Amino acid sequence: MAGDCELEGVESALMSSLPRRVHLLCWVAKKGSYICRRSNGTVNRRFLAWTLPKTPANETPTRGVYTKDIVIDETTGVWIRLFVPVNEEGALPVVIYFHGGGFCLLSASDKRYDIFCRRLARRRRVVVVSVEYRLAPEHKYPVAYDDSFAALAWLRARGRDYLPPNADLSRCFLMGESAGGNIVHHVGCRVAGEGDMSPVKIVGHVLIQPFFGGEERTPAEVRLSNGVPLITLEAADWLWKAFLPEGATRDHPAANVMGADSPDISGLSLPPSLVVVGGLDLLKDRDLQYVEHLKNMGKEVELLFYEDGIHAFHLLHYDLSSKFIDDLREVLQN
Repeated sequence: MAGDCELEGVESALMSSLPRRVHLLCWVAKKGSYICRRSNGTVNRRFLAWTLPKTPANETPTRGVYTKDIVIDETTGVWIRLFVPVNEEGALPVVIYFHGGGFCLLSASDKRYDIFCRRLARRRRVVVVSVEYRLAPEHKYPVAYDDSFAALAWLRARGRDYLPPNADLSRCFLMGESAGGNIVHHVGCRVAGEGDMSPVKIVGHVLIQPFFGGEERTPAEVRLSNGVPLITLEAADWLWKAFLPEGATRDHPAANVMGADSPDISGLSLPPSLVVVGGLDLLKDRDLQYVEHLKNMGKEVELLFYEDGIHAFHLLHYDLSSKFIDDLREVLQN
């Protein structure tokens, strides 16, 4: 009990030290999330479109990167946004990025994702393929996974036609945050089960504060639900209900990847994983458990822990988000 109180005190002090504008951004985001999530289980898309600024693709280089939107499936409407750094010599790794939003919210065209992916492409010298998958509750499990895997299949079949000549498809990374981190796990396991996907080769997973769940509450979920962090326990429960099949609990394998009903991944040949965890994120206990789970399954995994990291800190333009991109240098080797 004393240890929990001491930890709560440390977390409170760290929250208080966050920049004032971060507090304001989190408050606005939480209010917006609450308003757009209707009690009948639907999302007010019109309100979201009004409150979340979009950034159009721009094939004229801006800050050293040009962008282009490509519809990869006319039937489903799934599309990707390419971020290509200009005037770069030598082979460039390819990062396939899956955005967050609890499977129900946000878009690859949102301003903050455009800014982050542009910075990632420029500073780490990578080509970024940001995936716009379909959202729940209109498109429930497993649509987000299928759409995300479809982006990889498109990259395999058509990537050479759209990516720059120096994009190295033999050095691809799956990266995503929150729900996108969850997608990295599930799609990464599916890719491993598929076998050879040449010329695409996934050489690493980067899971940024992955959105995992379960029926049993963790201590961090209880302590950190109503503080500064962007996501609350109430919101997480709502998002899982909107995404998972009717009648499913949060112990469904999509949410609880470490649960009794989840498939055994010990036999899969997974690439090395980097799991990014924020000390002020209510998901942190599950994310730390995931690191141990991968180790127990015999997988290579590294933990990157930011004590003062709130949920989705990398999208908020302050010192920690810049440090995170610096810290990816060794992983992406660029």
